[in-house]
Amino acid sequence: MRWDGQTIDHEAGKRLPGYRDVTVRHFDAPEAVDTRFYEVHAKSILNRVPEASQVPFRWTVNPYRGCAHACTYCFARPTHEYLELGAGSDFEREIVVKVNAPERLRVELGRSRWQREHVALGTNTDPYQWVEGRYELMRGIWEALRDARNPCSVLTKSPLLLRDLDLMKELSSVTDFSAALSIPTLDRRAWRATEPRSPSPTARLEALAELSRAGIRTGVLVAPLMPGINDSPEQVREVVRLASEAGAVYITGIALHLRRGVREVFMEWLGEHRPELVPRYEALYRAGAYMPVAERRRLTQLLQGPLMPPKERFSRVIGATAPAAEKAWRARREPYQPSLF
Repeated sequence: MRWDGQTIDHEAGKRLPGYRDVTVRHFDAPEAVDTRFYEVHAKSILNRVPEASQVPFRWTVNPYRGCAHACTYCFARPTHEYLELGAGSDFEREIVVKVNAPERLRVELGRSRWQREHVALGTNTDPYQWVEGRYELMRGIWEALRDARNPCSVLTKSPLLLRDLDLMKELSSVTDFSAALSIPTLDRRAWRATEPRSPSPTARLEALAELSRAGIRTGVLVAPLMPGINDSPEQVREVVRLASEAGAVYITGIALHLRRGVREVFMEWLGEHRPELVPRYEALYRAGAYMPVAERRRLTQLLQGPLMPPKERFSRVIGATAPAAEKAWRARREPYQPSLF
């Protein structure tokens, strides 16, 4: 592992609940100003998703806790409170790095009771946030999943995932694998305001196209959909169009939800950047973390494309597969030949 311009703090009494032997590291880089990285050794790395969850997978892997993208709406912010850190700036500036994630995953995938269930990455914090370029944990994680022939997927906002394209091609040849890019908006002002330290949407679309050309099954998550911010039909239609042209096999969307911890951060941001929307959001979320069903249905219909022909409209339904893109993806796939040397 190569370190350029980095320092280590031996801070007396520094502890994180659930972890021992914490090393605190700083990087001398513009994107790392005022950010601390807590290197820890995880006891386990496969996380079971609660049965009550509506997501289509039961297991996740999160090599990082906290995220430098600093998205104002990130639903994972409250998880930092379990570490006795804050859901606001701490979530963005105090990043936990599970330095033994690849080794732990290989051990856990090799257990006799493991049933090779689908493992999702990027469902909590982004595994390709910029510091992954320093730690390079994801390559070891992909290697472990490839060797176990374990179904898996990744969701990210970063074109850094292209660094591991060779491993993704190998994964696609031995098991079910897909890669999705999160692209809530193409509007530059909305992107910069809501995701201040994330890669540009244009770079994400370019990464999507390169993945698709390489035969990787790809998708786009247009989420969260935020009323008055990124929900204009014209904005959404352009994301869908460009994602389709880039080869996305599926396009999904989720309406913004504001649980405790996220709600406070988001509403503070809204009051500063879009004060005219504050009354609207207070009304939308008066009953809790989710907006009313009618509003969620309206946002869903943006992706369904009410003005599209019936067959095309069906392909845009949340979670559905676009048939033409699926056929093209299957035609691009090439069998993986493991090296003998």
